[in-house]
This record gives sequence, structure tokens and C-alpha cells, in this order.
Amino acid sequence: MTTSTGGLAHLGWTTAIENAHAEHAALGREPARVVAEDRGSYLLVGEAGEQRAAVSGRFRFQADEDPAAFPAVGDWVAVEGGMVGETVIHALLPRRTALVRQAPGRRTEAQVVGANLDIVFVVASLNAELNLRRLERYVAIAWESGAEPVVLLTKADLQTDVDVGAALADVTRVAAGAAVIVVSSVDGRGVDEVRARIGPGRTVAFVGSSGVGKSTLLNRLAGAEVAATREIREDDGHGRHTTTRRQLHLLPDGGLVLDTPGMRELALWDADGLDQSFGDIEELAAGCRFRDCAHGGEPGCAIAAALADGRLAVDRHESWRKLQREAAHHERRVDTLGRAEERRKWKLIGKSVTRLMNAKYGPEGWQ
Repeated sequence: MTTSTGGLAHLGWTTAIENAHAEHAALGREPARVVAEDRGSYLLVGEAGEQRAAVSGRFRFQADEDPAAFPAVGDWVAVEGGMVGETVIHALLPRRTALVRQAPGRRTEAQVVGANLDIVFVVASLNAELNLRRLERYVAIAWESGAEPVVLLTKADLQTDVDVGAALADVTRVAAGAAVIVVSSVDGRGVDEVRARIGPGRTVAFVGSSGVGKSTLLNRLAGAEVAATREIREDDGHGRHTTTRRQLHLLPDGGLVLDTPGMRELALWDADGLDQSFGDIEELAAGCRFRDCAHGGEPGCAIAAALADGRLAVDRHESWRKLQREAAHHERRVDTLGRAEERRKWKLIGKSVTRLMNAKYGPEGWQ
């Protein structure tokens, strides 16, 4: 099979990816893109069409059980050439961008939600209670990914123009420079503007809480039922979430959309996105009298002044401090675990060396 840029262009294939794959092509391996993942089994699409795949034993050993080192939806991989229906993944090609969160639960692991994304659409519903603090968290993680964040306010048809305008103003204030688009999958409002951002070969992700209308919007963009949806519940007006796994969908007019399940837990993996997501506060902090100001009552604190005169909303400031504390706690935790793991590895190495030397020279012969 001959790999050509044109043959995979609709999947987002670029010259940079082709260059990264060159060493694998020399070994007879072929490129494919991960479109779905389910408990270690992957669905790929390449020039051979759809294939199921699993990583090779060598890949698994080298990944050392690090979840972030395994393929994620949106990744490009090098697979065994000439196979049909099922194949083996030998290598993960470098990621251009990656939407990462801390894995749910008590584990301190990175979980890649989607890779090689051009835009992360942060989806929030105007029909449900609009949680600005949750939105700030999503936008921060979108900034961290390296992709462009865009906020979508869905179900606009269920609100009055006055309510939509008020919500738009509130969201724009916390969107950290990200574009904000009001959308309705029912009357079509904003759909064309969203579609215009998803050109051929571009990859975008829809992320947001359960029931905000991600799958409904995807179906509207695709012009067909590609993602299951349910009606809005009558008891509370919220949508029911039906997406159960992350999956890439190829739109008829080009572009790929990653639809994700609603995330109950959304913890930052690092703090890189906070500077951009809270750029207004960072700009204020630059005006503090002391460079090491902790913004806790020090004289000349520009943030305290902004809180006092109303330029900075108290709840936004509290959200910023909360996310900063969370990021700092996570960094300390990762650092502690990293040192413990390093000590464990060296201890194991030491024991292995001792066993080898004892076997060769005897317990007393080399010490």
C-alpha cells in the first residue's frame, strides 16, 4: 500500500505528520488515525479503511503503563502494513496538541481526552443553569491543550433574547479572549458560524457537561443521526446525555469532530492554561507594588484594589485562587510521587546488581 498525503488529507494528514512517519514507512508500516478507543482496543481509519487494533507488546513495555503514552482518539499511529480488518500499533506519532485532564478518582495520572485538535469547543447550555466557574475550568483546560478554545452557548431557542444577551455578556467576561458563539440546533442560529470553523482536514472537539447538546449539534452539522440523543427531561429541563465514549466523526463537507461524554470530574493537569484563562487577573497582578505579592493583604496589592472598587468580581477571583491551589497541590503531589518512584527504581536496580554480583563472585567476594 502506498501512503500519499492526498489519500489521507481528509483525516488531517499533513506534511509534518508524513515527515514524522518516514522512519516507520521505511520499515513497511502504515499510518492510521485513532477514531475510537474502548478498553485498550482501538478503531483506526487509514488507507486500508477501518481496522481494529491493539498495541504491540514492545509498545506496551516502552509505555511503562503510563496512560498518556498510549494512543488516544485523534492520535496518528504507525501500524503493521498489509493487514486487513485487524492490525498492530507499533508507534505513536508526535502529538501537535493534546487535551489533557487528570484522570478521575484518586490516581495522579494524565488522561488524554483528544489529540491533534485545532479547536476545542467548550459547550454550555443556556437552558440549564449556566455555571461560569465550571466554564472557566473548561476554558483553562482548552488553553492548556494548545488548540484554540471557542465557547458555544447552546439551546438559545429556549431562552428570550434578553436572557441570551445577558448570558452572552457574562460568558464573554470570563472567556479569556476566546470567541463566544450563541447556537441553536433547532432554529439553526450560529450553526453556520460553527461549521465555518471546521474546514476540511481540521479536527475539533466538543467538551462540556452532560446534556448540554453536544451530540445534537454534531448531528445538525453532519446532517444525519451520527450520535445518539434524547429529549429534554420534563422534570428539570435538562438534556439527557447519551455519548458513552470519545469518538471522531467525519463530517460530509470535511472536518472531524470529537464528541466526548460529559465529564463529572475535570481536574487541571498543569497550570499552563491559567495565565491565559485568567489573563485579566494576571494583568492586574503585574501592577502590584511587590513582585512577590501573594495577594493576601500586602500593601500595594493591585488585585485587592480591583476587588475593592469592583473592577474584579469576587467570585471570579475566588475561582482563580481555587484553581491555583488545585494546580499547586497537584504539582506537589506529582513531584512527591515522582521522587518516590525514582527511589523505588534505583532500589530495584541496586538489588538486581547485588544479585548478579553475588551470583558471580559470592556474597563476600566483591564487597
